Amino acid sequence: MSDRRSAFIPQEIIRAKRDGATLGDGDIATFVGGIGAGTVTEAQVAAFCMAVFFRGMTMDERVALTRAMTASGRTLSWRDLDLPGPVLDKHSTGGVGDTVSLMLAPMVAAAGGFVPMISGRGLGHTGGTLDKLESIPGYDATPAHDLFRRTVREVGCAIIGQTADLAPADKVIYGVRDVTATVESVPLITASILSKKLAAGLDGLVMDVKTGSGAFMPDFAGSRDLAESIAAVAGGAGLPTVALVTPMDQPLGPAAGNALEVRIAIEHLAGGHRVSRLHGVTLALGAELLVLGKLAPDLDTALGKLERVLANGRAAEIFQRMVAALGGPHDLMEHPDKHLPRAPLVRPVATLHAGTVLSIDTRRIGMAVVALGGGRTRSSDPVDHAVGLTGLVALGDSLEAGQPLALTHGRDEATMAAAAAMITGAFTLGEGGAAIGALVQARITG
Repeated sequence: MSDRRSAFIPQEIIRAKRDGATLGDGDIATFVGGIGAGTVTEAQVAAFCMAVFFRGMTMDERVALTRAMTASGRTLSWRDLDLPGPVLDKHSTGGVGDTVSLMLAPMVAAAGGFVPMISGRGLGHTGGTLDKLESIPGYDATPAHDLFRRTVREVGCAIIGQTADLAPADKVIYGVRDVTATVESVPLITASILSKKLAAGLDGLVMDVKTGSGAFMPDFAGSRDLAESIAAVAGGAGLPTVALVTPMDQPLGPAAGNALEVRIAIEHLAGGHRVSRLHGVTLALGAELLVLGKLAPDLDTALGKLERVLANGRAAEIFQRMVAALGGPHDLMEHPDKHLPRAPLVRPVATLHAGTVLSIDTRRIGMAVVALGGGRTRSSDPVDHAVGLTGLVALGDSLEAGQPLALTHGRDEATMAAAAAMITGAFTLGEGGAAIGALVQARITG
């Protein structure tokens, strides 16, 4: 389709995509530009999204859409800071008990990278990195631009939320998708994720695309399709990217809930008990970043560097410095219980039957956290940072009747009873062994 910039008529672009045409770069750029200029209405955005949902987009169209959404606002540059290392980041499609970002950012920084991680809040059954960090008293998840840059330069990493001027077209498009049943479009998901990452001025990106019962896309084929789209579009837009497909057929860690997951991250960084699946996914993603950023020649060397910065305490030190630089307490690592909120009630949820954990409805586990008040079903919902679940059993665990599946942390008996019912229904116990997949189920490069 030829570009229509000379006489911009939004409905003609919508019509063309509705009828299956391939849009030109100029068509896409003008349409996205019209969102901010006010020449494209929300109704037209909705129609465009529905047309893309049914007709799809070529890789060239996806690259053009991503670039246009990136160009709709501020793009960050780090060159003036003369950083002595690459600018790297990681993004996940979301899950339950996934505290990877809280460990990964300081680990990569300790290994020589600089990580300006722009994260999101939880919605539905998935937990949000920003909600976890905001359980830390004083932590400013939306700092002034200068403070953000200074923290990245001086500490090595800063985990913050999306600012209003970063890919603003994405906010409009996503808001429309959320209420028009067009969220599950791979081209639109790809552009939404990558427009923000391109605007962050990165030298390398690793994507963690989840698959399984707790994933946004539960089937492997859909997850792989999304991973391939993200890797290809990122490469086409000039951002070196590796996408890993990792399992979310059980909570990634033993806890789900904001402050409770921060405690897991602190324990992990400080050298306490490390859950193998959480540790393994964190190392796999971090190693890819070190190789992308030329901080290690190969994955084995990168894994060794990451293990060393954990063992020598350097990653823990950087996490503490990041928290303090962004307004949090200076002794969080040493005294987490002094600062992190706690729920007043803790109750076990016992299994009625003995057996091996054969499967877990991970989405239901996430919704149990929402029932306790620790998540949201609408973006405007408040979040109780103290509530959640700990002691979650894993696939393959053998239990006797009466043993706990998890501990609920809540504020009242009614919400805890609702969460307990969800937890009981989420676990299938029986005889035999559980099918436990590999920590990395696919690897795609851009």
